[in-house]
Amino acid sequence: MAETFGEALRRLRGTRSLRAVGELASCGKSYVSDLEHGRRQPAMQTAQALDDALCADGELVALAAVRPGVTPLEQADAIQAGLDEMLATGPLADSSLDEIEWTVDRHGRATRYRPEGTHFPELIGDFQDLRVLLTRRHPAPARRHLLIAAARMSGLTALTLLKLGDERANSWWRTARKAAAAADDRATLSWVYAQEAYQSYYGGDLYSALELAARAQQLAGGLPCVGPALAAPLEARAHARLGDADRVAAALDAAEVALARLPADEQIGSAFGYSESQLRFHSGNALVHLGDLGRARVELERAAELYPVAERMDRALVSLDQAMCAAAAGDPAGAADQAARTLLGLRPEHRTALIVYRAREVVDSVPPGARGVHEVRALREIIALPSGDAERASAN
Repeated sequence: MAETFGEALRRLRGTRSLRAVGELASCGKSYVSDLEHGRRQPAMQTAQALDDALCADGELVALAAVRPGVTPLEQADAIQAGLDEMLATGPLADSSLDEIEWTVDRHGRATRYRPEGTHFPELIGDFQDLRVLLTRRHPAPARRHLLIAAARMSGLTALTLLKLGDERANSWWRTARKAAAAADDRATLSWVYAQEAYQSYYGGDLYSALELAARAQQLAGGLPCVGPALAAPLEARAHARLGDADRVAAALDAAEVALARLPADEQIGSAFGYSESQLRFHSGNALVHLGDLGRARVELERAAELYPVAERMDRALVSLDQAMCAAAAGDPAGAADQAARTLLGLRPEHRTALIVYRAREVVDSVPPGARGVHEVRALREIIALPSGDAERASAN
């Protein structure tokens, strides 16, 4: 017959007194006695505390799940928790570090094609596993790898919250910077500052965006990494909104150089990479705001050609910039129609706060006297609709 929790607890306690074990697990001696004699069933938190105190390597946690009234799913959760705890206490093998790096990279790629609402829970689940590992002692090289992974996962969390329109993204940038600085990894810290610059830009704080973009490039120094490739075109976009054509040109030149210096394995569709499709999109956006519509159209058309079909968000953003081109060229009806078709062509889960924000920019770019045009009014109504209603509108 299988050993019960109480029997295992009595065996593991050995010659230690009930009081001594209770003190180790922050509970009373009578409670430990009741557990041993089966008069009480332990809460999972108590089972974990006793397991740790008696160095049971998850045995007590697993047995605590085997009791009347506990569903198989609850037992599975308890077994998993105990196993995760045991695995986190051991030394990190090279294969474990490789697996962590692959997982982080996978989440970076997922930002290009997965809806934020479905991706976020999985991202946070893997981040929790990483956090548990960071609570343990590891040799310096392994700990540095974990800190870099934590910085990158914090940055991904901030990016996801930004796209969802959640202001908690701001605090996650700070966490990402702290982790990258603790790892003493300038390339990762440069990447964090560059990504954070986009948050300031979309929040309308252009001078903060410029400051963060400059910091990203300064930290990278001469290192060929993603930070400068991300930061320079963002700098161009901010200067374009401020109407500084010379600085736009200089920033776009710097962006071309940064992309050319980037290793081929980092010129990819990932939050941790930067590609020509992104540069053409960002260049086109800067030129739209600068009023250089001819060059903007060329850049945006090239971006639309280069982006894979799966990268729906950036393809939609390119289309919305093309709509802004049409508005600036004096075609408010065509601009609004393209923006409306872009919104309605997206599934509800891809119609994030960032997409809606950019669609509003199209409306704002239309001269006040033309906002009564039928297509413009229709676009404003679509923007105001909840996702489900917009989905029904697209089917009609």
